[in-house]
Amino acid sequence: MNTLSTLLIIVGLFLLGGVISFSKQKMPKGVIVVLGIACLMCLAAGVLRLEGVLA
Repeated sequence: MNTLSTLLIIVGLFLLGGVISFSKQKMPKGVIVVLGIACLMCLAAGVLRLEGVLA
């Protein structure tokens, strides 16, 4: 398991917690969408690096 892939997955999960928290606080939808996109990008990059697709 690579350190960078682990870090990307942890950051993605942290951002996912932020999405959940912001949606419960009734924050603006634009902020939640941007945070969700960043979350998905971090998780996808971490998983792809874990699988060896991204070098």
